[in-house]
Amino acid sequence: MSRDKTPMTPAVRVLRQAGVDFTEHPYTYIERGGTASFAREFGVDEHAVIKTLIMEDDAKKPLVVLMHGDREVSTKELARVRGVKTVQPCAPETAERHSGYMVGGTSPFGMRKAMPVYIEETILELPRIYINGGKRGFLVGLDPKGLARVLKPTSVTVAVP
Repeated sequence: MSRDKTPMTPAVRVLRQAGVDFTEHPYTYIERGGTASFAREFGVDEHAVIKTLIMEDDAKKPLVVLMHGDREVSTKELARVRGVKTVQPCAPETAERHSGYMVGGTSPFGMRKAMPVYIEETILELPRIYINGGKRGFLVGLDPKGLARVLKPTSVTVAVP
């Protein structure tokens, strides 16, 4: 991807329509590189690089979880919060079908299906976050207040180191 051209993804459209200020961060996508590869390339704390995870409960109802790049999700705790027996990550093809994005390029903005969004509450305390802009190798930087205004997520405490 050219570093001087913003990809016109559904996520970029949603952010622009909502008037959210964001910066564009194209980077070298590495298969299975995760948030660590972006953090290294841009010299930012991986804690501020946010993963967008598509999960499903025991009834196969999909949900979105936003988590710090250096943390994992306690699916047991998330299931308890949701009042269901289990929550687990979706298979990649199922996640792509729900979100409309390729795994590795999943943004919480502009998803194909409306799904409940859960956010680790400490993300909202950060001054700036970096989150996928809807394409592999493209993140956007923004104030988490803008994310909260657009997505109206449910705050949870489900992180494990």
